[in-house]
Amino acid sequence: MQTTLSDAAKRLARAEEAERILRSCVHCGFCNATCPTYQLLGDELDGPRGRIYLIKQVLEGQPASAKTQLHLDRCLSCRNCETTCPSGVDYHNLLDIGRAVVDQAVARPPLQRALRSGLRNLASHPTAFKRLVQLGRSVDGLLPAALKTKLPRSPATAQARPQAHHERRVLLLEGCVQPGLSPNTNAATARVLDRLGISVTATPQAGCCGAVDYHLDAQARGLERARHNIDAWWPAIEAGAEAIVQTASGCGAFVKDYAKLLHGDGQYAGKARRVSELARDLVEVVAAEPLDKLACHSGQLLAVHCPCSLQHAQKLGGSVEALLKRLGFNLSNVPDGHLCCGSAGTYSLTQPQLARQLRDNKLDALESGRPDVIVSANIGCQTHLDGAGRTPVRHWIELVDEALAKSPSLA
Repeated sequence: MQTTLSDAAKRLARAEEAERILRSCVHCGFCNATCPTYQLLGDELDGPRGRIYLIKQVLEGQPASAKTQLHLDRCLSCRNCETTCPSGVDYHNLLDIGRAVVDQAVARPPLQRALRSGLRNLASHPTAFKRLVQLGRSVDGLLPAALKTKLPRSPATAQARPQAHHERRVLLLEGCVQPGLSPNTNAATARVLDRLGISVTATPQAGCCGAVDYHLDAQARGLERARHNIDAWWPAIEAGAEAIVQTASGCGAFVKDYAKLLHGDGQYAGKARRVSELARDLVEVVAAEPLDKLACHSGQLLAVHCPCSLQHAQKLGGSVEALLKRLGFNLSNVPDGHLCCGSAGTYSLTQPQLARQLRDNKLDALESGRPDVIVSANIGCQTHLDGAGRTPVRHWIELVDEALAKSPSLA
């Protein structure tokens, strides 16, 4: 694609990267075939190719508008288009560049600004978020349906974690909303890893991975969170921690990008590269171990929802399914497994109508095999899908942990 950046765009820190990505696009349109928003809306500007054209126009000097911003906002950042693209267009990084430029040029309405600011602040205060969830559950009869669906269907409690006593140690990103919405996920992770001879080293100083800020008009703040986590993890890394484990694939995708996001930071580039090298989704860690201690037998039929951040961003599509089969679980077939559920970080709150349509379509596909439980690998997807009040949705590690608890002979 021929591109001529404006003088203003040439002064951007990521100008060369933007131009390189734009030139790599051959505008074939294959991406639209797998774009969830294009499939729903049928508008060229709500598909990857159209959004690339919009960003190109802005970077070439044409004024951005509220309409430009809306079409970019509607993108889920699911990266399905990257999996489909025959030219290897680095779409999500171009989108980050384009959104930052447009958001500087176009002021958002007050309600949008308030919502985005509130979401960013909640992400940085896990304890406050947990209390808010508890308060919501205590008055759920008074809440509007839209808010009710964001709360766990059953009380969120965590079982005990084992003491750290193994020589092998890993770090665990606790997350910002997961402790409030599904606290047993990380506890179950610690118990399963303990069964494998791996202990979790606590790093309470680490916080939100930074993705919420970065994708909600506050990229600089998101990078500050990345630096904060690197500082929090670094002593344990120097002490020999062998991995930084993420149980939420959305967080994992962002942490694995720390190296790229901070490559120009003289103080943090080297450390960020090391952190990205150590970052592992939970399924990578468990699947790499001998599984004789985890052999499970469950009568439940599971449907696996593979989050976009796992299959398109981390390129680990099918890994949860393969692991669960190795462990003895029965899985149903899920059609259109590549399509987004509509959660997409905070998308279900900023674009609720589109998110509900995508959620219902995804649930229809997941429930087509009549599973007893749906499992996912990302707290956002889990909460969004479970909020429909249909088939229960849980993190896959909790099912493994429960099956092990029912198999005392394997303890």
